[in-house]
Amino acid sequence: MDKLRAMQVFVAIADAGSLTGAARELGASLPAVVRGLAAYESHLGARLFNRTTRRISLTEEGRHHLERCRNVLAAVAESESALKEDVADPAGTLNVTAPVLFGQMYVSPAITRFVQKNAKVKCNVVLFDRVVNLLEEGFDLGVRIGALEDSSLVAQPLGEIRRVVVASPALLRSHGTPRHPRDLRGANCITRIERPASWGDFQENGRRFGVNVTGNLAYNHVLPAVQACAAGAGFGHFFSYQVAPFVAAGQLKIVLDKFEMPPRPISVVYPHARLLPARTRALIEFLRGDITQFRA
Repeated sequence: MDKLRAMQVFVAIADAGSLTGAARELGASLPAVVRGLAAYESHLGARLFNRTTRRISLTEEGRHHLERCRNVLAAVAESESALKEDVADPAGTLNVTAPVLFGQMYVSPAITRFVQKNAKVKCNVVLFDRVVNLLEEGFDLGVRIGALEDSSLVAQPLGEIRRVVVASPALLRSHGTPRHPRDLRGANCITRIERPASWGDFQENGRRFGVNVTGNLAYNHVLPAVQACAAGAGFGHFFSYQVAPFVAAGQLKIVLDKFEMPPRPISVVYPHARLLPARTRALIEFLRGDITQFRA
């Protein structure tokens, strides 16, 4: 069995939503597509689609297998494309998106270094604190924090981050170091205006829980909240990358680390359906070398 061809048939059916549409997309006959799907399901020992006379839909097994097939096919396409293109001198325009603060602190400086090394590439960098639909909004790649939910994207890991509670050394000296998240209930905490005053990313004995906090200072942006925390105005709850420079400088200390939830991944993501041009591959590899294994 040609497994790559079988995967292509499977993905085409899922994308088209019908056997007929997949046959048209693949330039194959309908009987050939039907036989190919049946043979692949027999090989896997699992049904990938629920089929009726009117519609076809993915089974649970099919949904899980679809993402893996997309990644395999994208990797093969990129490998073939790399042999056809001159990657030594990439050129053209790239549209890139990332979260605002992480983009300002890490992605934008990395892209600056990239264009300095690749003068024929132009990068348009747009920072959003929302999930961006890369295909619909015309982006070649993006940087995401958290688990990837969109199976139409391919993700390459850059590192991971945590949610941390921090305070200035002066505040800890005057008020003491909390031993449990519930100790924060009586402390002054710096909060976000647009979010409930509940810090929910804690765990103990495998159970996730939250703590309601209060304070006399709230912001609608992260950086001034971090700065206020470093000034001793209260405890703060942030992503680790947001406070990393302050922690490194000794202006903030991480507390309650044994109650933290597991780290969240940081990934560079891009649409699976495209044969990546040399400039896109070059930037992906540069970001992975420049930001990869990021820990904060």
